[in-house]
Amino acid sequence: MSKKFDVLDVGGEEWLYSKKVKQHFFHPKNVLTDELKERYFDAVGEVGSPACGDVMQIWIRVRAGKIADLKWKTFGCASAIASTSILSEMAIGKTLARAYKITAQDIVKSLGGLPRRKIHCSILGDQALRAAIDNYRKSGKTKGAK
Repeated sequence: MSKKFDVLDVGGEEWLYSKKVKQHFFHPKNVLTDELKERYFDAVGEVGSPACGDVMQIWIRVRAGKIADLKWKTFGCASAIASTSILSEMAIGKTLARAYKITAQDIVKSLGGLPRRKIHCSILGDQALRAAIDNYRKSGKTKGAK
């Protein structure tokens, strides 16, 4: 069975992304669009560098030990954007402990795979999420949380 590709890269080559990657790239979920981050969110995590081409920022709001809300901004390729989008869906509603255990492999699997040369993009998302959780834990906001 041959695959039909409806998107080509700049070189005219077939875009080897799954339908789920395309869905999350063209219609990303939970992107930060408001300016409430300092008042609304409890912590932020950031990884990457503009110099290397990929930067991910993840803001979390924690209630009763769970990620009640998560918003993100990503500067990067389709894989990086889709990976952060699906990661946001995977993490919301999870306990901090469970969200902390989400791996790059979990993200790739949820996307239905990524081209091998693009897997490094998905690794940044789980690192940004863990950085946000670490920052939340260091903030002292966990005192008194149930």
